Amino acid sequence: MYKILKAEKLAEKIYLMDVLAPRVAKHCQPGQFVIVKMDEKGERIPLTICDYNREAGTITIVFQSIGASTTKMAELKEGDCFEDFVGPLGCASELVHEDIEELKKKKIVFIAGGVGTAPVYPQVKWLHEHGVDADVIIGAKNKDMLILEEPMREVAGNLYVTTDDGSYVRKGMGTDVLKDLVNNEGKKYDLCVAIGPLIMMKFVCLLTKELGIPTVVSMNPIMVDGTGMCGACRLQVGDEIKFACVDGPEFDGHKVDFDQAMKRQQMYKTEEGRAMLALTEGDTHHGGCGHCN
Repeated sequence: MYKILKAEKLAEKIYLMDVLAPRVAKHCQPGQFVIVKMDEKGERIPLTICDYNREAGTITIVFQSIGASTTKMAELKEGDCFEDFVGPLGCASELVHEDIEELKKKKIVFIAGGVGTAPVYPQVKWLHEHGVDADVIIGAKNKDMLILEEPMREVAGNLYVTTDDGSYVRKGMGTDVLKDLVNNEGKKYDLCVAIGPLIMMKFVCLLTKELGIPTVVSMNPIMVDGTGMCGACRLQVGDEIKFACVDGPEFDGHKVDFDQAMKRQQMYKTEEGRAMLALTEGDTHHGGCGHCN
């Protein structure tokens, strides 16, 4: 059992929890995720790691209550426990594998949309701890949906906040801010990291391709087992078939087929849709376990 040490509501339907999971905290890196299960019969829910404390043995998760399982999860309080808390899963951010001195020479910008601010935070924090400053753009539908502004401000080189409706700081999308920084303020970036809804990441990539900025995205398709065997998180990345849970979650955003990913996400919600995907995708519907022929 994995005890919840802190449970906090960040915004409407958005919650933060600190969970005691020493083995996960010991080995995790920015960019990875966990799969949680509330009880023996509960749904397996993939969640990107928002923060971790190796000394305390804790993992911080942030989630939005959308379906039945996450709505039930939002009712958990400090002192309650998760039945399962599996991780770290997926690959760490490519940034943690780069030479620090080379990273310091790069101009990096992060664009976070909505709950995507949570997985952006540990990467920016890790860079800050290693003496690397990065610009960060965080956006939300409105002021009430904005999360982690102050923690992000403490670790970002420059923080830019925007809201879709203009209820806080400025009106517009993250793409509007990036365009303004590059075209009007003369900013030049060597890398963009975008994390948020699929549609948001798609339009960020369309813009960065136009601006000539290499872009990494963190894909969050539906996952079931987290080992690549179920086929739910299958992606088309350039000429290759990838699985977000084992090959990602980060990929070259200019190679990801976002339209296919969004279509699959809708189809996978129904039994007929899942059957059709299995039929049309054939042998490439599953993968990642290393034992499939």
